[in-house]
Amino acid sequence: MKSKILSIGPFLMLALLTSAWAADILGNWIVKGRSRQLNTETVFSFRVSGTELTGTVSGAEGETTIREGKINGDEISFVVIRSVLGNEMKLAYKGKVALGEIKFVRTVEGGTGKPQEFIAVREFPRDGDIPVQPTRIKPYQP
Repeated sequence: MKSKILSIGPFLMLALLTSAWAADILGNWIVKGRSRQLNTETVFSFRVSGTELTGTVSGAEGETTIREGKINGDEISFVVIRSVLGNEMKLAYKGKVALGEIKFVRTVEGGTGKPQEFIAVREFPRDGDIPVQPTRIKPYQP
């Protein structure tokens, strides 16, 4: 019985560490792309308080506040409202956080267009962050 508990312990600890990491989206995330032969950059600035997600989305259209933001484990969702030609457009974002990136799907609520998929990458450095560099381990040679 004791050996079963000891063998489950490392897996439980790994699961707890993974779930704690997955919710760490504080800071800036960047999407770079091309639109009409122009380079574009969108910056998502996130803040988290419990399960509430707040922040801004900045790009060529200016800065817009995130609304209805939620975070649940490694999944996030929020809404951005933009004004286009005098009409309000509600953009709904859903994302899945992975190591150093967020895979997003964006839809226009009430729109007929198909969802857009894109990936945002974490901007480094954040205060206190040290980007991890891959390390090569040399084989033991007696």
